[in-house]
Amino acid sequence: MVATTPATTAAVAALSDWRGWPGALAQLWRRSLRFRTLSVTLLLTALAIFVTCVTMALVIQNDLFESRKNQALEDALRAVDSAQAILDSAEIGDDPAALSELWDSIQKDLARNSTAEGITGSRIETESGADVATVRLNGFTAGLSMNLVSQALRNRVVELDDRQFYQSVSLDVSGKSVPGIIVGQQLNVPQAGPFEVYFSYDLEDADQTLSFVQRTLWIAGIGLVAIVAAISYVVLRTVSTPIIEVAETSARLASGDLGVRIEVHGEDELATLGRSFNAMADSIQSQIKELGELSLVQQRFVSDVSHELRTPLTTIRLAADMLNDQREDFDPVMARTAELLHTQVQRFETLLSDLLEISRYDAGSVQLELEATSLAHLAEDMIDQMRPLAEGHGTELRLVAPGGYSPVDMDPRRVRRVLRNLIGNAIEHGEGRPVVVTVDSNQNAVAVGVRDSGLGMEPADAERVFDRFWRADPSRQRTIGGTGLGLSIALGDASLHGGTLAVWSELGVGTNFVLTLPRHDGRLDGPSPVPLEPQDDDRGLDDATQPIELADIPSHLFDEGSL
Repeated sequence: MVATTPATTAAVAALSDWRGWPGALAQLWRRSLRFRTLSVTLLLTALAIFVTCVTMALVIQNDLFESRKNQALEDALRAVDSAQAILDSAEIGDDPAALSELWDSIQKDLARNSTAEGITGSRIETESGADVATVRLNGFTAGLSMNLVSQALRNRVVELDDRQFYQSVSLDVSGKSVPGIIVGQQLNVPQAGPFEVYFSYDLEDADQTLSFVQRTLWIAGIGLVAIVAAISYVVLRTVSTPIIEVAETSARLASGDLGVRIEVHGEDELATLGRSFNAMADSIQSQIKELGELSLVQQRFVSDVSHELRTPLTTIRLAADMLNDQREDFDPVMARTAELLHTQVQRFETLLSDLLEISRYDAGSVQLELEATSLAHLAEDMIDQMRPLAEGHGTELRLVAPGGYSPVDMDPRRVRRVLRNLIGNAIEHGEGRPVVVTVDSNQNAVAVGVRDSGLGMEPADAERVFDRFWRADPSRQRTIGGTGLGLSIALGDASLHGGTLAVWSELGVGTNFVLTLPRHDGRLDGPSPVPLEPQDDDRGLDDATQPIELADIPSHLFDEGSL
């Protein structure tokens, strides 16, 4: 009796193994409102019924005992009073034989006038030991041994001649021990003195009645708990099923299924909740559709503008190239102007190319051109291409490549673009310190890391480093003509391969970018071969490993197992 949600379904499945019960029940308690409410209801109901049954059983037990005890006391009192009345009214004179005969008849009357199981009597001796009786009569026993009468009860009967006393005992009836009660009081016999008389009563019928009542109470209590559980389950199911439906529908809506809706029945609060949810879903779908159309219009606008600007930009670039080639014939001001025009036109052309690429990503029209390529050789080529730029900034490029030689299907043009962007950024922000490019691989992936020892970034800045046109320091000028879209495009290239592009940075220590590409099926499985966060002994790059010379070995001699 639990909610049939995916989370609770998994918890119920875990109950098949008794060793997993504690964890499964804890999971159900946390995730299932129906299970939690039903458990609390059953627990409190069972506790209330248990207390009620125990209280009723105790009250009934006490009432039965009191009732049976009062019956025994009244029965014994009636028999003794009847016998005492006969003794007081008898006229026997001084005839001992008549008194003895009367005493024998009294014993029979006591047994006949009471419902006791057994009777016994004994003459009471005086404390002084003097025998004041003129006639000595013997005690009697009829089904009750004086040994069952406690000395405390006998003392009370002897001391108080006008009162009854009782004690609870265990009687032997037909070889079976049953609960009982012994009632005692004095009987005064003329000329013979007082006698202590005791009656034993069997309480087995009361005990059987009590057992029946208790058994009935427990059966009724268990049945009541079951009925409450069934009623609670039905009520909770009626209330929780729409809530579960709303939760599942919300999850589907959040996952992108904008057309999902809740079936509304009735006019109650749950129906109002369903209508409100559907109205919210309609509003969200409408707004997302509008935003999608607006985004599509913006993408088309960017693409169209970029394409339309290419023709005039080509003309402007040709004119700028001509002016730049002849700048030596101009005066210094005009020569500087021609040089700036040439530089900015080149930057404008790069920006247009990046905008076109971004629009392709937004439109989902990017296609990979896969080739079996060695990432290590690709990194070596890019380092050779970027070396003049590095020398211009006084930066040393170092390559550490313990792996990554085996060819992997990738789009080499896009990976080159990613490496060019990462190495260019490391050179620009590396403060003239060495930049280390690390290439490694494992059975599942190949990776390349680009590490500099520049100023680094704060964690909040590192989280936004892949945003379009974002810079950690807006006042800092780009020195190598970046457009602000390079890292965003690089992230797109990595995702297109099914890989990742991650960044680690720390102020005053530097920055490390790691590009990880899968070997198979376009899916990463396991950690990257190149760690994202440098080890403690790698935080300083002044003593970094010198470049490893890559042997010009044919690619077919390498396989993945050798790595």
